[in-house]
Formats: sequence, structure tokens, C-alpha cells
Amino acid sequence: MTSLVHHYGLVALFLLVMLESSGVPLPGETALITAAIFASRGNLDLAQVIAVAAVAAIVGDNIGYWIGRTGGRRLLELFGPIRRFSEPSIAWSEGFFDRHGGKTIFIARFVAVLRVTAAWLAGVSHMTWWRFFLWNAAGGICWAILVGLVAYYGGQAAADAIGHYGLYGAAAVVAVVVLAVVGLHFWRKRMMGKKT
Repeated sequence: MTSLVHHYGLVALFLLVMLESSGVPLPGETALITAAIFASRGNLDLAQVIAVAAVAAIVGDNIGYWIGRTGGRRLLELFGPIRRFSEPSIAWSEGFFDRHGGKTIFIARFVAVLRVTAAWLAGVSHMTWWRFFLWNAAGGICWAILVGLVAYYGGQAAADAIGHYGLYGAAAVVAVVVLAVVGLHFWRKRMMGKKT
């Protein structure tokens, strides 16, 4: 198993993050977390994990952007019932991406559903590519660094706690993770509520 992770871990990480970023609903962030935890155990290099995840996020988002830009509108206009709803939505989204596109692309990298769809929406809305690229690159790099470091140090702390304290350590780690996930959920909900 360790040799598989060592030889193919970065390739799998790149493919999962890139495909998720281009619009395929795959566990890209989970792959980054897993790779960072493997790095904390010495099976992968953390700098390589972060670099691969950042590049994969940027490449995948650019693929999603160009898919949305070249074929997204045609797809929305292809079917009569969808066209009725898409025409006013496209006009609204163009205005939205003109005013808030950069920060939307940056923040979308940290929100699960938006991570998969924001690049397509930016392409469909004809957000200028260079602006998309700059904000996308900033978001992808920050996301890879933040998630990679948290998983690396959190994974190492979890392994140390379990090794030193046994079941009590494992229970404490699970409790901290559950509290962090619940806290993150409420924080995201609050942030999304402020935007509307």
C-alpha cells in the first residue's frame, strides 16, 4: 500500500482535483486531505502535495471555464423550457460576474458545490479570462496551502494522539473533528446568508 501511495499518490491527487475543478463531482478536497495525511506519515512530500493540488485546481478550473464559455450557453439555449429561464439568468449572471466575479471565483474554491460549478458559470457569463485566471490561481494556491497544511498537521496530531493515548486519543480526535466540521458548516451557512 505504501509503495502504491508513493508511486501513484500524486497522479491520483492531480486527476481527482483536476476533474472535480473542471465540473465532475469527485472528492478532490478529500484527495488533498488524504494526500496531506500520507505526507504527515512520510509517504509523500508535503510541498509536492500542495503544488500538485494547486496546479490541478487551476488547470481543472480553466477547463471548466472554457467548457462553460464555448458550449455552456448553447447547452442552456438548446431546450425550449430551459431557454425561458436561462435568458434572464444569463443576463443577471453577466452583471454579477462583472461586479463580483473575482471574489466569487476566489471564495468558490473553499465551498464544495461552488468549487464544481463556479468556473462553468464564469465561462457562461463571459467573465474575462485573464481576470478569471488571476483570481482562480490565487484561490487554488491558497486552498491547496490551507487545506494541505491543516490536514498535514491535523493528521500528524491525530496519529500522535492515537499512538500515545489509544482509544481515548482516538475519541478526542473524533470529537475535535466533529466540532470542527459542525463549526465550519455553521460558518459557511452564516457567510452564505450574508451574501443574499
